Amino acid sequence: MDRLEAMSLFVAAVEAGSLSAASRRFGIPLATVSRKVSDLERHLNTRLLNRSTRRLTPTDAGQAYLAACRRILDDVGEAERTAAGEYSAPTGELAITAPVVFGRLHVLPVVTGFLAAYPDVDIRLTLADHITQLVEDHFDLAIRIGQLPDSSLVAMGVGAIRRVVCASPAYLGEHGTPITPEELETHDCITFEGLASAATWSFIKGKAEIPIQVHSRLQVNTAEAAIDAAIAGVGLTKVLSYQIEAALRSGTLRLLLEEFEPAPWPVNLVHAGHGLLPVKLRAFLDFAGPRLKERLARLK
Repeated sequence: MDRLEAMSLFVAAVEAGSLSAASRRFGIPLATVSRKVSDLERHLNTRLLNRSTRRLTPTDAGQAYLAACRRILDDVGEAERTAAGEYSAPTGELAITAPVVFGRLHVLPVVTGFLAAYPDVDIRLTLADHITQLVEDHFDLAIRIGQLPDSSLVAMGVGAIRRVVCASPAYLGEHGTPITPEELETHDCITFEGLASAATWSFIKGKAEIPIQVHSRLQVNTAEAAIDAAIAGVGLTKVLSYQIEAALRSGTLRLLLEEFEPAPWPVNLVHAGHGLLPVKLRAFLDFAGPRLKERLARLK
C-alpha cells in the first residue's frame, strides 16, 4: 500500500465530503479510492470515516489522523519543493484567483508584467466572482475584495474600492441630479444581485447607515450589464469604483452622492502562509503588491 497516496485520498475525501469527489479530484476510479481508504483503515485497525448517503465525516480517530496526515503531506510537499529548487529561485506554477472584472482590468496587467520578469514561473489565473477555498481548490494566492473573515490565512492590503452610485449625463439632464440618498426613491435604478439588494441601497449620513428603497426599473445579473444600461440612460446604478473607471474618464457616466458613500471595501492579497513561502509566491507578492497599490490609488 502506498501510504502517502492513501493519506492524500483520505484527506481529499474528508475535505470534499465524499469519495466520489476525491476520485474526480485525482482522476482515478471511485472503486480505487474506496479500496485504498479501506486498506488504510485495515492497516490502522480503526475506522476513519463515518459513511452515509449524504456526506462523509471523520470519526474521532479519523479527525486526529486527518490532522496528522495534513502535517505529513505538507512536510513531504515542502521537502519536494525544496529539492526541486522552489525555495532557492522563482520557478514552477503559481495558481492565482481573482474577481472577474477586477482580475481582467487590474490583476492581468500585473501578471503579464510578472511573467516577463520571471521567465521560469508559469501562472494559472482563474477569474471567478465566488469565493474560492485556497487549500481545497489548490490556489497559492487569492485577490479578495471586501471584509475578510477571521481565519488562519495571511492577508496583505493593497488598497480599497469604493461603492459608488452613477448615471449618464443624458439621464441626469432629463430626470435631475439627486442631492440626497432619499431622492433616489423617485428615480429609476438599475440593480444586480451581488453588490446590493435589488430593493435597498445603503448609504452613510453622519455615523448612521441609511437604507433607501429604490425602484428597480431594470434588474440584471452582472455589473457590466448594469453599467451598459446606465450609459444608455436607463437609470442610476450602484457599482464598484474600478468597474466604471473608463466610463468616468470618457464622461459617459458621472458619480453621484459621493459624500454619502459607505466605507470603502479593502482589497487584499491572501495566501495560506504556512511555513516558508515558496520563492515564486514571495516574488509575486513583492512584484504585485506595489503595482496594485498604485493602480488602486488612481481610483480614489
